[in-house]
Amino acid sequence: MPKNKQMASKSLARVKTTLKESARFVLFLFQILLFMLVLYRVVPVPITPLMVIRATSIDKHWVRLDQISPNAIKAAITSEDPKFNQHYGFDFGAIKESIDNKLEKGKKLRGGSTISQQTAKNLFLWPQRSWVRKGLEVPITLLMEGLWTKRRIMEVYLNIIEMGDGIYGIEAASRTYFKKPAAKMNKAEATLLIVCFPNPRRWTPLKATAFIKKKQARIQKWMTGFEAYPEWWFEEE
Repeated sequence: MPKNKQMASKSLARVKTTLKESARFVLFLFQILLFMLVLYRVVPVPITPLMVIRATSIDKHWVRLDQISPNAIKAAITSEDPKFNQHYGFDFGAIKESIDNKLEKGKKLRGGSTISQQTAKNLFLWPQRSWVRKGLEVPITLLMEGLWTKRRIMEVYLNIIEMGDGIYGIEAASRTYFKKPAAKMNKAEATLLIVCFPNPRRWTPLKATAFIKKKQARIQKWMTGFEAYPEWWFEEE
């Protein structure tokens, strides 16, 4: 066999080997992801990548959904994802609106992430925005929606979300800021806490700015007559 053909054959063999090894690695990662999703369907989440990245002391207290005030659950849905119980992980209407605003008005792409997507990101991925992270977020969100109930997604979301420097989860946040368990938060306290979600290391319920108070009032107004979920939704399964 000519030398050039031998070299080409060896190169092709190396490419095939690399592709096979890459496929095996991707399959291995998928199996780990699937295992963890099945595990976290019933087991409290012990730690997340963000907690490791921050590398600070961690204050967190896992609680069941029925141990969280319905005020906080309703405020989270109203503020972060009004169609939470209607979509399958993605709010395509919000995504389209964001893209339209970018194309027609030159506005920065923003919003559109559902509670399911935020949970997927907080549970497995890193905080910095990138197309790679958003791409990984899609299959994780789809798997989560398929394997978990909406109640479980909300439960995990409220238990792992960053709420301040080293503070994770709504129970730890409520005890830190209001000196009471999350089950005892009233409507004003719950909405004040929830509006700080987008930027918890900058915004704090202890020093609510005029901007934060305005957002709080708006969410409280939207929550009036909130009937997207019957009362049994907030009770223990």
